[in-house]
Amino acid sequence: MLTNIMYVTLYVTDQDRALRFYTEQLGLEERVDVSSPLGRFLTVGVPGSPVEILLWPHAAASGQPAEADPVTAPGPVFLESDDLRKDFKVLRDRGVAFDQPEPEDYAFGVRIEAVDPDGNRISLRQRNRLSSSGN
Repeated sequence: MLTNIMYVTLYVTDQDRALRFYTEQLGLEERVDVSSPLGRFLTVGVPGSPVEILLWPHAAASGQPAEADPVTAPGPVFLESDDLRKDFKVLRDRGVAFDQPEPEDYAFGVRIEAVDPDGNRISLRQRNRLSSSGN
C-alpha cells in the first residue's frame, strides 16, 4: 500500500536561486543536496513535515497548466499557515511576489498565491475552523 507523499516537483531554471527563494524568503528548510552524474537532487520542506519539494532543473514554469487563468489556477504546491495574514506580511517583507496586494477570504478560509523567480505559483492557505475540523 502507498503510505506517504515523498516529493512534489517544481521545475526551476536556477537551482541555487530557487534554494535561496524557498529557504531565505519562504522559510522552508533545505533537506537534500546531492550531485550525481544524473544531475543535482535538491529538496526543501516545511520544518516538521515529511513532504519534500524537489527543485528540478528545467524550463521556467514548465509544470504550469497550459493557458492557466492566473486568477483561478492554483499553484502546484499548497503551503498551509495557521495565520496567513501575519505570514503574508513577513513574506512580503522578505521580497516574495504575490498575485494580489492582500490575502483574501474564501469559502474554506484565507488564500493568496505567491510566485517564485521561475513563475511557479505557490498556493498559500489558511483553513477556516470549520474546514480544518472536518465539519
